[in-house]
Amino acid sequence: MSKTPAVQSGAGAGAATEPDPGRWKALVFIALAQLMVVLDATIVNIALPSAQQDLGISDGNRQWVITAYALAFGGLLLFGGRIADLWGRKRTFVVGLIGFAAASALGGAANGEAMMLGARALQGAFGALLAPAALSLLAVTFTDAKERAKAFGIYGAIAGGGGAVGLILGGFLTEYLNWRWTFFVNIPFAIVAAIGAYLVIREPAGGRNRSPLDIPGVILSTTGLVALVYGFTRAESEGWSDAGTIAMFVSSAALLLAFVFVEAKVKHPLLPLRVVTDRNRGGVYLSLGLAVIAMFGLFLFLTYYLQVVKGYSPVQTGFAFMPMIVGMIIGSTQIGTRLMTRVPPRLLMAPGFLTAALGMLLLTQLEIGSSYAGLIMPAQLLLGLGMGTAFMPAMSLATLGVDPRDAGVASAMVNTSQQVGGAIGTALLNTIAASATTAYLTDHAAGATTPAAQKLVQLQGMVEGYTAAIWWAVGILALSAAIAFVLITTGKPGGGVVAGSGAKDGDEAMVPVIAH
Repeated sequence: MSKTPAVQSGAGAGAATEPDPGRWKALVFIALAQLMVVLDATIVNIALPSAQQDLGISDGNRQWVITAYALAFGGLLLFGGRIADLWGRKRTFVVGLIGFAAASALGGAANGEAMMLGARALQGAFGALLAPAALSLLAVTFTDAKERAKAFGIYGAIAGGGGAVGLILGGFLTEYLNWRWTFFVNIPFAIVAAIGAYLVIREPAGGRNRSPLDIPGVILSTTGLVALVYGFTRAESEGWSDAGTIAMFVSSAALLLAFVFVEAKVKHPLLPLRVVTDRNRGGVYLSLGLAVIAMFGLFLFLTYYLQVVKGYSPVQTGFAFMPMIVGMIIGSTQIGTRLMTRVPPRLLMAPGFLTAALGMLLLTQLEIGSSYAGLIMPAQLLLGLGMGTAFMPAMSLATLGVDPRDAGVASAMVNTSQQVGGAIGTALLNTIAASATTAYLTDHAAGATTPAAQKLVQLQGMVEGYTAAIWWAVGILALSAAIAFVLITTGKPGGGVVAGSGAKDGDEAMVPVIAH
């Protein structure tokens, strides 16, 4: 394979680096698919109480409606990324969309617990094909630095704000139709995205990795990640000292260590270690995963605070998250996109995470009678602005400079860090909140002698729990900012092609790379 100097954007660009004329149309369908996957992560939460009642799911098993999806999605992401590199990203993307639509139809038509849980696991499995294929398509389609900034700005806004949109849509569908529509709504999304992708997306030639599939790597990574996600999920319900919880964490550590050992030795690894050992990409995966821990906890606590403490309806709760969505869109498409080609990524990511931490810090002042306009809205705006600004360069940098044959698995690592971060965030922060609530109730329950006083103490206990957990989220976001600032040392992008295939991992600057 001969190498030629990198072609700058503008005149003289050869056919090898000629941008796809349909790339902006392709972005619409890639973004639509990403929105569907992100929506699904929160839309089902709103519908869960109604679905549980209709299908007769026990309190003990209701968490599996969420967990079945999380285990399949988190456990199979690396495998999905490798399949995208092997089959081709466009084909994997379309298959993932069709499968996700079919699984959603099955969930909407569920007539019992087993059918619902099976549908959720299938959604997770096809989501694990879809998510890395979408991000890697974006990475290999947009190769000009300025265009890449715009494309990843849009993608980052959807990845960050889609969860909050899911709360609004879930509230509307549950309140005015019924819970089944939180599944059926995925079908038109998937059909439109699949048809559009088939007609419009043109995958660059020479980007497939046709090496034999690393079966030991697939088995070890899948079982290791499933054990890790399940360990955190179990910790939330059974406690951190539970023997089963500890066994899951020990098993996960052993399996993932074995996976690293195997990947270092085999000829065609599932996850080439060069993808994660690069200082900049490693910094992105770590800081992004930690930031998601804080964000997932916030969605959970604010949803309960607004509905239980403030008495908001599902629809009102969804709309109450609008300031965060607006902040994320502004942070991604205005601040991040405009500055990404002018300043190094760490000078966007670190201040972005610190701005989000400031928003979290405001929420530590939460009380039963807190004003939405005076406290919750400005806190959400800061959170959205900060996370939107940080997410956009993080998504771009995670796939920058990787060989196109590794783009799928590099994209899968972004999703894996987010998925594992989400599982950790939900379990860790929920446990902290529950402990603080219990401690408050123990100290104050004796003094509450009337029903009104007892209810007040109970609500105050919930708020005390939320604020205790939010303090932890502040610290986690500050740690994300420090990691981004210290580990991510790449310079600002150049003006030419940035997503080439010849750059060595560890190249210090986001400059035009060698094109094949």
